[in-house]
Amino acid sequence: MQLRRAVVASTIGTSIEWYDFFLYSTATGLVFAKLFFPKSDPAVATLNVFLIYAVGFIARPIGAAIFGHYGDRIGRKATLIATLLLMGIATFLIGFVPTYASIGIWGAILLVVLRFVQGVGVGGEWGGSVLMSMEWGHRGGRRGLIASWPQFGVPVGLFLANGALLIMSNIAGATGFANWGWRVPFYFSIVLVAVGLYVRLRVFETPLFQRLVETKRIEPTPVLEVIRRNWKEILQSAFLRLSEQAPFYIFTAYVFTYGTTVLKQNRNFVLYAVLAASVLSFFSIPLFGYLSDRIGRKRVYMAGVALMGVWGFIYFGLLDTKVAALMFIAIFLSLIPHDAQYGPQAALIAESFTGRLRYSGASLGYQLASVIAGGPAPLIAATLYAGPKFLGIGAYKTSLAIAFYILVCAVISFIAVSTVKERSKQDISVEYDDHPAAEMVGAGQRQAPQPTQA
Repeated sequence: MQLRRAVVASTIGTSIEWYDFFLYSTATGLVFAKLFFPKSDPAVATLNVFLIYAVGFIARPIGAAIFGHYGDRIGRKATLIATLLLMGIATFLIGFVPTYASIGIWGAILLVVLRFVQGVGVGGEWGGSVLMSMEWGHRGGRRGLIASWPQFGVPVGLFLANGALLIMSNIAGATGFANWGWRVPFYFSIVLVAVGLYVRLRVFETPLFQRLVETKRIEPTPVLEVIRRNWKEILQSAFLRLSEQAPFYIFTAYVFTYGTTVLKQNRNFVLYAVLAASVLSFFSIPLFGYLSDRIGRKRVYMAGVALMGVWGFIYFGLLDTKVAALMFIAIFLSLIPHDAQYGPQAALIAESFTGRLRYSGASLGYQLASVIAGGPAPLIAATLYAGPKFLGIGAYKTSLAIAFYILVCAVISFIAVSTVKERSKQDISVEYDDHPAAEMVGAGQRQAPQPTQA
C-alpha cells in the first residue's frame, strides 16, 4: 500500500512541477518575445526570452544543493512538500507579471526572478520524488520501472502545459491569447499544487531513510561530503544527460520558435504535435525503465544515446520538408530517443550514490546538466540557426547545424555512460562502504563506517 502511495505521490507531484516548468517553456516560444521585448529585433527578442528561460536551469543546481542537504538530513517527504510549494507559488505569480506595455523592462526583470525561483524548486524536486519511489520499492528487481514513474511526470506535465495553452488559444483567439489567455494556465497551477499537497501529505517517509535515522548514519553536511567522495559520479551523471536533456528542450521548447517563425506553421499545429509526442511518452518511459531491469541500465541507455545521435538529422530533415504529415511524424516520434534514456536514467543515477548521500548526490548530478544542457539548448539552437555570430559560430541558416550540435552531445554522453558502474542488481538498502560485497562509491577502497549523530 505504501509503495503504491509513494509512486502515486511522486508521479503526481512531479507532473505538477513539470507542468509549472513547461508552461513557462511553451509560453516563451509562443508569446513572451513580443510581450516583454516588443521593441527588439525579432531574433534578438527571441534570444532575450531564451536567456530568461535559461535562468531557471542555472538555478536548478542551487535548488539541488539546498534541498539535497535537507533531503538527506530531515527526510525525503518534508523536502518534497517544500519544493512543491515553492514551484507552485512562483508559477502562479508569473500569471500576474505585467508586460512591457505596462511597466517596461521591469516585467522582464520580474520574469527573471520568478523563473529563478521556479528553477530552485524543480532543482530539489527530482531527487526526492525518485527516491521516494525507489526506496519504497527497492526489492524485487523492479527499481528501474518504479523509479521511471516519477520520470513519467515529465510527459504528463508537458501534456498538461501544452494542453492548457492550446485550450486558451482556442478560447481567447490570437489577440485575446496574447493579452490575457496565456495567463490563465499559470493561475490554474495553484489548484494543482493543492492536489499535490494532499497526496504527498498522506505518504510515510521511506524505510531506507528511517533506517539511516535509527542507526544514526545521517551526514551533518551531505552536500559537501558527496562532492568530496563522489565528484566523479556527479560529473558522470551530468554528462550522460547531455544527449537526453539538450535535445528534449529543442524538441519541446525551441520547436515552437522554429515551427512558427522559420517554417511558418500554425501555432496550434505545433502544439497538437507536441501534445501527441507527450502522450506517446506515457508508454515509452516506463517501458524503457522496465527494460533496464531486464537487460541492464547501461545497455538500454547507451542504445538511446546512439539513436539520439542520428535522430537530429532525421528530425530536422522531416521538419524542413514543410509537409504537414511528415512534420507531425517528426515531432510525434521526437521523444522516443529521449525516453530510451530518461526511463532508466533515474535508477542509473540514484544507484550511483550510497543511501545517506543519495538525495544530494543524485540531485546535484542530475541538475548540473541543466546548466550545460537544458538551459542553453534552445538558446544555442536559436543562435546556430539565426542568432548573432559568436567567435565565428552562429547564423548558419540551416537546421543541419542544430543536428550536429545534438550529435556532439550524444558523443559526450556515450563516453560518460560507458564509464558508469552497472548497479541494477546491487542492494541499495545497505551503505555501499559498509557492506563487504559492495564497492565504495567514488573511491578505490573500502573505509570503515563512521556513524554520525543526526
